[in-house]
Amino acid sequence: MQFAFSGNISQGSFAYDVYEIAVEKILKGPVGFVGGVAAIVLGAISLIGGRYMTAVPSILGGAVLLKADAITNSLGFTVK
Repeated sequence: MQFAFSGNISQGSFAYDVYEIAVEKILKGPVGFVGGVAAIVLGAISLIGGRYMTAVPSILGGAVLLKADAITNSLGFTVK
């Protein structure tokens, strides 16, 4: 199995800092958790109200936001 990104990763680079803030601190942190739960709650309320076109994307988006760290890790692999 090969990784999509391999090689020397310098921790002082700009791209690494952006990744660290966006993924490690926001998506995996409390902001990502609260956003995911809020999206799922909004989807559940919309589902109860019969607004299916709002409910389904909200629930799916909330689930993706809650599992964003696993998704970003799985996208680091390439299929050979």
